[in-house]
Amino acid sequence: MSGRRPGFPGLPGELVLEEAPGVRQRCGGGGGSVPGTLLCTNRRLLFLPGQAPGSRTFLPSEYEVALPCIRKLVAASSVTKPKVLTAASTLKFIPEELAVFCRDFRLLRFHFHENGLAPQAFRVANAIAQAREAAAWLGDAGEGHDGWSNPAEAPPEDEEEEEEEEEEDEEEGSAATLLFESLHDWEKELKRLGAEGWRVSAVNERFDMAPSLPRYLWVPSGLLDHDLKRTFAHFEERRVPRLCWHHPGGSDLLRAAGFHAASEPGSEDVRCLEALLLGGRGPCVVADTADLPTLADIQLAHLKLRALCLPGAAVEEKWLSALEGTRWLDHVRACLRKAAEVASLLAGRRCSVLLQEPSDRDLNCLVSSLVQLLGDPHARSLAGFQSLVQREWVAAGHPFPRRLGLLRRDSPRDEAPVFLLFLDCTWQLLRQFPAAFGFTEAFLLALHDSSFAPYFSTFLFSCQRQRGRGGPPRPRGQTYTPVSGWRDPPLAGSAARPGGAPPKLPPVWNWGLRYSRQQRARFRSPRAAGPPDPADPPTPDGPAEAWPGVGPVFVLGKGGTLTPQPLPWRSGRAPPRPLRWAPSLESLGERGGGPGGIRPPPAPPGLLLPCAAGPSVRLWRRCYLRGLPEAQRGRFAPSPAGLAEELTLLQDRLSAWWAHGPQDPGGPLDLSSPLASR
Repeated sequence: MSGRRPGFPGLPGELVLEEAPGVRQRCGGGGGSVPGTLLCTNRRLLFLPGQAPGSRTFLPSEYEVALPCIRKLVAASSVTKPKVLTAASTLKFIPEELAVFCRDFRLLRFHFHENGLAPQAFRVANAIAQAREAAAWLGDAGEGHDGWSNPAEAPPEDEEEEEEEEEEDEEEGSAATLLFESLHDWEKELKRLGAEGWRVSAVNERFDMAPSLPRYLWVPSGLLDHDLKRTFAHFEERRVPRLCWHHPGGSDLLRAAGFHAASEPGSEDVRCLEALLLGGRGPCVVADTADLPTLADIQLAHLKLRALCLPGAAVEEKWLSALEGTRWLDHVRACLRKAAEVASLLAGRRCSVLLQEPSDRDLNCLVSSLVQLLGDPHARSLAGFQSLVQREWVAAGHPFPRRLGLLRRDSPRDEAPVFLLFLDCTWQLLRQFPAAFGFTEAFLLALHDSSFAPYFSTFLFSCQRQRGRGGPPRPRGQTYTPVSGWRDPPLAGSAARPGGAPPKLPPVWNWGLRYSRQQRARFRSPRAAGPPDPADPPTPDGPAEAWPGVGPVFVLGKGGTLTPQPLPWRSGRAPPRPLRWAPSLESLGERGGGPGGIRPPPAPPGLLLPCAAGPSVRLWRRCYLRGLPEAQRGRFAPSPAGLAEELTLLQDRLSAWWAHGPQDPGGPLDLSSPLASR
C-alpha cells in the first residue's frame, strides 16, 4: 500500500497524533485480518481499511472507538509478557499486537507485521496511551462548553448527495423523533396521549425552579403555576411530581424525587401538594425503588459481567454459574417485575401511580420507560422509542457522563450503567415479543455502542440546562432535521467570528453519521405491526375496577400488596396492614386468584406481560460476548449475510461435534455456551 494516508472526515477540533500504515485488524477467531491504516487522534482511535468499498459513512462505527470508551490497552510481543499501557507506563519493547478493550464489550486487535513497522508500532502505542489519559469528557464539566473547543473543518463537497439520501431515509420512517426541547413537542405528545386534565407548564423555562428538570412539565390543569411553585421546595433537588404517561383507561403515571427530610409545609403548601398528587383523579399509589438494585449493585454486577465476558475468564463447566454469580440477570428480572406490576396496576385500576426515587434521575427513568414499553404500542415503534428515551432520560436529567464512567475526575462510586441495564431489559422484551416492536436487536446494539461515543449531544450532558449552555442557541424547530455530516446551520452574527460559539453537536438519532444505509435498514423490524394512530388513542374496553374507600394514598409493596399510608405531612396513626391486593407479574401470568378471593383483571389489549422467571431472562450474547473471538461474527444478524455466516458457524460446530463422536446420540446439542467452539 502507498505511504500516503487515506483521506477521512474529521471531527470538530480533531488532530491526528500518530499513524501506522500497513496494520492488520484481526477479525473473529478464524485467523482472518483486514489491512489498513491505524490512526490515533486527540478524539478517537480509528482504523481505515485499505481495501474497503467506497462508503461515505462519516463515522465508521465498526472501525473506530472514542478515547473515553477505551477501558484497557494491552501491548503484546512474542518475546515478553503482555503489558497494560497507561500514560505513566514506559514501553520497553516493540509491540507486535495491540489489544483494545472497550467499555462497550468490544475487543479490537491490531497486528503489526515485521516489514519496517517497528517504529510506527512503538509510536502509535504510546500515542494511544497518552491520548486516552488526556482525553476528557468535557460536556458535563463547565459552563458554556459543548465538549469540544475548536470549530470543525468544512466537510467534503461530495456529501451533498449523501445529504439527499439521508433525508430520503428519514422520510421513509414514521413520525419524526421528538426532542422535547420546545413547547410544541410537549403539547404534541400530550395531545397524542389524550391526557385530559393535564397541561404543559413553562414554570421551569429558565431552570430557576429546578435546574435538573426540563423546561416544560406536565401538571394538572387545575393547578396554577403560582401554586405549583409552592411545591418545589418539598422534594429533593426540587424535582416535583409530574406526569410521565397517561393510560387510555384513565390512569396516570407520575414520577418524582423523594420528599425533602426538612420539609414542613404550611396549610397552603399542603393544599398545593395534594392537588398535584391527587387532583381529584382517584387514589394515588406510591411505588418506590427500594426493592430494586442500588446504583452500587448495578455497577458491581456490570463489572463482574464485563470481566466474565473476556477470553479465558472461566472454564466452560463453570461459566453459567459464574454468570449467575454476577447478579446482572437478577437485576434485569427485578426491573421487569417492577415495571410489569406498575403497568398492570395502571391497566386494571383507575388511579395515579407515583414512581418515587430519592434522586428521580436513575431508576425512575428505567421503570417509567419500561412501563410505557409494556403499555403503549407507540413507544415500541422506532420513532416512539427514540422519543421515549429523549423524554424520560435525556430531558428528565439522567447524568449520562457520570453514570457511564466517562468523566475522569469523577469518583468511581458515581458510575452505574443504568441506561445499559434499561437497554438489556428492552432486549428481553424484544426477544419475548418480537412482533410487538418496530425495531430490532441491531438498533439496540447501535444505541448501546453510541452511548459511549462523545460525538452527540444526547449522551454528552446531564440535563437540559447544561445542554443548552453547551452550544449555540437552538433553532425554534420542534423536530430534528438531519444536516450534511458536520455542516452546521449558519448562525447570524457569529458564524464568521473567530471567538464565536462552538458548533452544535447533533443528536444520536441521526444514524447516518455512523451507520451505512444497509446497517440502518436492519434497525427496523419487518414483522412488527404498525402503531395505533396517535390522533385516535385506544379506549378502554370497560370501566376500571373500583377502589375501597379507605384513603387516597397507598404504597405498592412486594407481591403487589397495596398498603394505605398517610402523606408525610399528615400526622396520624401507624399505617394499617395491607388491605388490598394488586396484580403482580406472576399472578397475572398465572391468571389465578389473589388474597381474599380478589381476582386480578385480565390483561388489556396492547399490554405486554413478560416472563421474568429464571430461564426466560437470558444473556444478551451479541452485546456482551463480542470480546470472545468465536462470538464476533454475524454481529448484525438477522440479515442475509449474517444468517449465512451464522449457518456456516453452526455447521462447523456440528461437524466438529460428530467428528469427536457424540456420547449421547439422542441428546440435544448445546450451543448456548459462549465457549462452545473451544
